[in-house]
Order: sequence, then structure tokens, then C-alpha cells
Amino acid sequence: MTTLENRPKTALLVIDVQNGVVAQAHARDEVVANVAGLVERARAEQVPVVWVQHSDEELPLGSEAWQLVPELSRGEGEPLVKKTYFDSFEDTTLESVLADLEVGRLVVAGAQTDACIRSTLHGAFVRGYDALLVSDAHTTDDQSEWGAPPPEQVIAHTNMYWKFQTAPGRTAGTAEAKEVDFTGRS
Repeated sequence: MTTLENRPKTALLVIDVQNGVVAQAHARDEVVANVAGLVERARAEQVPVVWVQHSDEELPLGSEAWQLVPELSRGEGEPLVKKTYFDSFEDTTLESVLADLEVGRLVVAGAQTDACIRSTLHGAFVRGYDALLVSDAHTTDDQSEWGAPPPEQVIAHTNMYWKFQTAPGRTAGTAEAKEVDFTGRS
């Protein structure tokens, strides 16, 4: 029920599952496996997979840290959006990529929960997209030494509040990877 006209399709948005982003992430292997399963299912169901990769001083464009983790690979023809801000829409090609694909609903997975995932979810929602967060396919590092809660609490809190997110004409929510329905019924 996106508010975007002529955008009936769904895409899987894989955010920042890069070597330098998830190396120390909470439940890294489980989350990466869930993302890989989503990618496989999306491809099988002919749902577009859109990849997002962050770059900054610690993740120089093209470096080993910037590369996708070895368990994942971008398929031929699958769009890659390069970003430098937390919100994957800010100063990127994401909006035009999604418009070209007629996408109005996003299934979101990746890292970091408390930065790029949250920012992109909110960025999508305020731009008129429906946004489903895959509750067991996002993760973050332990930032507790700087005052953040432990990562499992950050993830649980994000899942809790996104499950109840509402706005006129748009849907939000969460689903476990095994429950994701790319047709929009979950």
C-alpha cells in the first residue's frame, strides 16, 4: 500500500554486509546466513535484489574492508548503490534505481542496526515506501563502551519499534527471514 504511484513491486535491500562492517558484529554468521537465504529466495521468485555498500575513511571504496562478505555475491545485473551517509537514500542513486524497477515496497536486511538500517528504514518510510525489516537478518557491533545498550538489546529494540511503526497509506513491520513473503502479505 505504498503511497508511491505505479510502484507495485517489492525489492530486497541488502545494506552494508561488508567485510569491514560485520567483522565484529553480533551473531554475524547467523545473520549473514539469513541474508544469503533471503537473496536466494528473492532471486528464485524474481524479486529484485538491490545491494548497498558504504564507504568512508575506514571503508575505502574498492578496499577489502569495503567488499561484500565472502558468503554473498551480487548477481549479474543486480544494482549496486554506493553511499557515504547512514540513510541509503541520501546523495545516492537508490531512489532512481527503485523507480526504474517500479518498487514501492522494501524488505530490508543488513548492518548496522543502530545506524544505516534505522536511517534507511526511516528514509524509505518518509519517502512513501512500505518497509519490512527482517528481524533476524540485521546486526550491529557492540557500542556499549560509548553508552549504547548491548547489541542484542539494540536489535530487539529496533525490531520492537519497527513492528509497530505506522503512517498514512504505508505499511511497516517485521518478519523473520523464514516468514518473509515477497508478495507483500507479510
